[in-house]
Amino acid sequence: MEQEKILIQKKNDTEDEILRCALNLFVNKGYFNTSLSEIAHDAQLAQTQDVYEFFENKQQLAATLYNSIVDSLSISIDEIRRRNKKASEQLHSLVNLLFKLTEEAPNALRFLLTINAAEFLPQEKPFLQTPAVNKMLKMIQLGINSGEIRSLAPMLIYGYFFGIINTTLELILNGTLDKKSDLYQSQAWLAAWNTIAKK
Repeated sequence: MEQEKILIQKKNDTEDEILRCALNLFVNKGYFNTSLSEIAHDAQLAQTQDVYEFFENKQQLAATLYNSIVDSLSISIDEIRRRNKKASEQLHSLVNLLFKLTEEAPNALRFLLTINAAEFLPQEKPFLQTPAVNKMLKMIQLGINSGEIRSLAPMLIYGYFFGIINTTLELILNGTLDKKSDLYQSQAWLAAWNTIAKK
């Protein structure tokens, strides 16, 4: 849960708490079923009006949350790409990070994987068009260029690889797979990598 705070860290403690409470409510109740008064209550604010000191409305709050999580993921991907030269190492490190987040920041991951943000944030870039995904596609292109990964369209490879990884993460996050995430990580990695690896 501490990682969740880092993922949505802002400059002000009250703002952080509003974002954390909104994240929890959006994931558990849904965006449309969550009111600003509930967010204010959970953030232990004196009145709903206090939310407006930081956010114009619920949509802006959700956009800030979405962009904070995506930006944090993008920064982590930059670090992974700096530390690892081969595409297989980069993708493996990214999978390690995503599985770690199921334990340390489950709601942030749920927000990205299970909520259709386009329904309430139509002005924001869809996740597949964010810098984070662009960097994942660069990892894949690196693997195609070096001969590690099959020579297919990078977005198709992304779909094959992350289809397996994201489905496994969702099954863990919704409790269908009931053991700790690290028990499924190596199986998911092997299945995903074998789908895209050049034989």
